[in-house]
Amino acid sequence: MSRSGFGYFFYGLELAFRPGIRRFVLLPLLANILLIGGALIYLFSNLNSWIEEWMGYLPDFLTWLSYIIWPLLVLTILGTFSYFFSSLANFIAAPFNGLLAEHVEAILSGKPDYDSSIRALIRDVPRVMLREWQKLAYFLPKAIGLFLLLLIPALGQTVAPLLWFIFSAWILAIQYCDYPFDNHKVPFHTMKRQLKQKQTKAYGFGFLVALFTMVPILNLIVMPVAVCGATAMWVEEFKQQN
Repeated sequence: MSRSGFGYFFYGLELAFRPGIRRFVLLPLLANILLIGGALIYLFSNLNSWIEEWMGYLPDFLTWLSYIIWPLLVLTILGTFSYFFSSLANFIAAPFNGLLAEHVEAILSGKPDYDSSIRALIRDVPRVMLREWQKLAYFLPKAIGLFLLLLIPALGQTVAPLLWFIFSAWILAIQYCDYPFDNHKVPFHTMKRQLKQKQTKAYGFGFLVALFTMVPILNLIVMPVAVCGATAMWVEEFKQQN
């Protein structure tokens, strides 16, 4: 069964609470709650002062733009913080996300479960962490470029939020779809190429992940839901060709 990108996200929400999967959701969920929860507390205690400081860089003749730029800056800062700390949580929880993806795939495929022992998990840690560094090397230069664009008065603060959201949708699709691809030792560049062949699904899925990542409280459960949804996409869209 083929779904839309949106459909895979909501299917992931259903899968995350299925018996047999719930217990593998707990560790990624805990990592997300600790990091994202702490980041949000820090963000909301400083958000107003940061925005006022950035608005101070606007030339006097552009002050009328403040009503447009203010909400865009709020969304950009919220999105940047959420993306950064979600990436950090994914880095820390990567072995557990890989394990979750394995079990979701086993249930969806109707095949015997994978080895879920601590020894098997530890054995996979070096490979999984190397893959996370590959993703970081791909993401970071682009994120820095968008951040520098944001520093350009008026133009950057108007255009950068939109570009950042589009970028986040693509990056988050890669981040979560990579877990099942990596479990099958599919190279990172191959995974990117295959996602580009189905960009509508990838961007649709990443769009919802990015959107829910920015919503307080809901963003605490996004990680395991996105892993489940991305694994369903792998099974139904990519597994056969790999």
